[in-house]
Amino acid sequence: MSLSLPAHRPETFRHRRERLAQWMRSQGCGLAILPTGSPAKRSDYATYPFRFDSQFYYLTGFTEPDAWLVIQVDASSTRSILFCQPKDEQSEIWEGVRWGPEAACEAFGVDAAFENTMLDQWMAENLIGQPAVFLPLHRSADPQLPQTIAHWIGKARSKSRGQHIIPSSLIDITEVISAQRLVKDGEEVATMRRSAQIAAMGHIRAMRAARPGLTERALEAELLYAFLGHGAQSVAYETIVATGANACILHHRAGHSVIKDNDLILIDAGCELDGYAADITRTFPANGKFSSVQAALYDIVLAAQQAAVEKTRPGNTFNDGHDATVRVLTQGLIDEGLLKGSVESNIEQGLYQRFYMHRTGHWLGLDVHDVGPYREPAGNSKAQAPWVTLQPGMVLTIEPGLYIRPADDVPERAWNIGIRIEDDALVTEHGCELITRDVPVERAEIEAIMRDD
Repeated sequence: MSLSLPAHRPETFRHRRERLAQWMRSQGCGLAILPTGSPAKRSDYATYPFRFDSQFYYLTGFTEPDAWLVIQVDASSTRSILFCQPKDEQSEIWEGVRWGPEAACEAFGVDAAFENTMLDQWMAENLIGQPAVFLPLHRSADPQLPQTIAHWIGKARSKSRGQHIIPSSLIDITEVISAQRLVKDGEEVATMRRSAQIAAMGHIRAMRAARPGLTERALEAELLYAFLGHGAQSVAYETIVATGANACILHHRAGHSVIKDNDLILIDAGCELDGYAADITRTFPANGKFSSVQAALYDIVLAAQQAAVEKTRPGNTFNDGHDATVRVLTQGLIDEGLLKGSVESNIEQGLYQRFYMHRTGHWLGLDVHDVGPYREPAGNSKAQAPWVTLQPGMVLTIEPGLYIRPADDVPERAWNIGIRIEDDALVTEHGCELITRDVPVERAEIEAIMRDD
């Protein structure tokens, strides 16, 4: 049996750790400590499949549970140490082959690696003399991290007997790593492209399989077959397959609802490849042909997405696409008789939010709602901080929608229509690239796929 190599080069992770170390020097140096967490219990005997902590993975590429990364930083040097599970023949028979410290050290480009059983003793000795401890306090995979650190500092204090400096402050590194992750490097972009391609294959397979009489779960199975069959390790989030009125529930989980002849089916599904998420939503007719009202509302959403795409470019802000989407959707709702009055008054009063209640996108990466600020640092000003300016290498979703629930003032022909169109956009030098368009959005192309043309 053999272990799969890290998805990216060890040099990539060393570079990321050094960027963090440079910031730590600006804060006075010290010790950064990041856990990846442990498998969570699912039932009496079973655990959920383990998924590494994203911050930890970003800095190491290491995927095993019960591991810790320590980064020692002084004025002139950086030393990275990995603590991981020891090699153990009996455990490996039951749970799979482990890297072990010796092999992990070389494969993941750290300066040293030890068994995690040594962590307690190592901390008691090496926290002595450190001015500060840097921790992912707001995104920790270990809910007991502050208590664990306090325990280690206490042991170091006892061992020092007042003769050396002991860390006197805990500094949160969550925002620093999150901001670092916001702009993707070339290896990340390549992985996200492949993840997007696999996710698109799943959506096309589901479209071709869809027909009245199937359940939502049946389409979920088609998606999962494609995702895993083409190399993804898992879904990126719980799959949404929503037929008919269920499409007006934003996070409806695929269930046992039976697809009806005149339903629209909304699928929001993505896979995860080497840690990186794809996030796609498509809406299509169960019987293969959009009705006139379905087509009219669908075209409004598609036009709104295109308006946002045109605003997704370097120099514009994260929110510019949302503002463009809202204007197009509001005008469309007025044209269809679902809103009255001017575009400006409807936007000012927020009346469109009855039919469109979410934002147009979010960051995408190692987390499906990826980390990174949406607004610039506020500083000392009491005014609301400006939105983040887009720059090449950022990846975000563009996902406008309309959700028409039954109401006395809503034409019955539009009842229970939920539509969302979502693509993943890579910001480029001159605009953006939709890396998920291997599954089409134009009505005619969707209908052709469902006819299997």
